[in-house]
Amino acid sequence: MTNSTTVLSLDEVRDLAYRMLTSSGAAHHQAEPTARSIRDAEADGLRTVGLSYLPVYCDHVACGKVIGDATPVVERPRAATVRVDAGLGFSHPAFEAGASALVDAARTCGVGVMALTHSYSAGALSWFVEPLAHEGLVALMFANSSSLMAPAGGRRPFFGTNPFAWAAPRAEGPPVVADLSSSAVAWVTVNAHAQRSEPIPLGWALDPDGNPTTDASLGVRGTMLPAAGHKGSALALLVDIMSGGVAGSRFSFEADDFVDTTGGPPDVGQVLLAIDPTATMGGAFADRIEVELRALAAEEGARLPGDRRLEHRVHAAEHGVAVPDELMELLRSYAEHGSPARRSG
Repeated sequence: MTNSTTVLSLDEVRDLAYRMLTSSGAAHHQAEPTARSIRDAEADGLRTVGLSYLPVYCDHVACGKVIGDATPVVERPRAATVRVDAGLGFSHPAFEAGASALVDAARTCGVGVMALTHSYSAGALSWFVEPLAHEGLVALMFANSSSLMAPAGGRRPFFGTNPFAWAAPRAEGPPVVADLSSSAVAWVTVNAHAQRSEPIPLGWALDPDGNPTTDASLGVRGTMLPAAGHKGSALALLVDIMSGGVAGSRFSFEADDFVDTTGGPPDVGQVLLAIDPTATMGGAFADRIEVELRALAAEEGARLPGDRRLEHRVHAAEHGVAVPDELMELLRSYAEHGSPARRSG
């Protein structure tokens, strides 16, 4: 049997996401950039943090895990440093509030750092680093989340899946962008398998008793596993140090849950580093990086990071995205009536 779908243009995805967020209690300045991030996730094929995850965002606005009318506050404590208090609102408007100051800091000092404090889930980190690369900057980002992953050798959740991303500008074509989790895969990927009753490979998760499992439904109730064992665990710790320490927010083990509507705001953080390569390379950086990228692309079977995402983007711009009708019905209900958590409250 063929599943029925509804095809939406990317503009329709953005408009639907905006209506869902505002119907659930988000103010325009919170909903608008967050809706664009949903559109861009769908365009890039990152669907586990696109429309299928958007009801969680809406539920969290409705129940108070996200402060829907928060206004980000930007400070410039030092020449190369930007601090944005997200006010327990979404990370996307907080980033946009401080982005121009970060770019200015990087161009003035050669490097700039922006800490987003008292924030919420960042979704796809590529959304944040790619625009900085379009400004000619090499960008890195760290973002922690509530406990979902055991440390190497452990059996209980301690770290979040704590992703890390980077982007580099190119002389020709779009920036090179990589967005990766400290865990073997993102929690939303395991959850998507669970919703489809599909098995997962060994090495992705442990069940609630701490045993390896291929049952996705047990994995989402157990704990994620770090990528490459101790290496992923060490990366998760670095992300926590940056996000919970440098950004002055909560560490993963302290943060309220991202998964359900219990508890308060997660109060996590994000840190972005922006490097102006002209400070060290002058105008030679663009040509120099092409030497590396051309050599890599020439390797048989090799792909540049983000190539598949860019292919999705081109296809989605022309053909839109197909949304299963069951999901579409849920999304329309949120758009018309808001989150059930808001209606019941």
